[in-house]
Amino acid sequence: MPEKFNPRLRAAFLEAVENQLRDNEPPETRQTYERLLQEGHSEAEAKDLIGAAIAAETYYILKRDEPFNHDRYVKTLNNLPKLPE
Repeated sequence: MPEKFNPRLRAAFLEAVENQLRDNEPPETRQTYERLLQEGHSEAEAKDLIGAAIAAETYYILKRDEPFNHDRYVKTLNNLPKLPE
């Protein structure tokens, strides 16, 4: 995540990444994490990228008043390391 990102929000998103990896829920998070590692990203980079996907989905939930959309989240994960807009 960019350095200008709020450190408290970054920590919250990284905690969400850790929880998703630990619980294997959704399983696509673990799959994405493993893929990013195989592509040469460090563990920290992979988690930051997944955190960006969580941040994007959180944006839709909070700013656009939309419910969590599993398909949209998985699509964002599949597009990593390209960051969501």
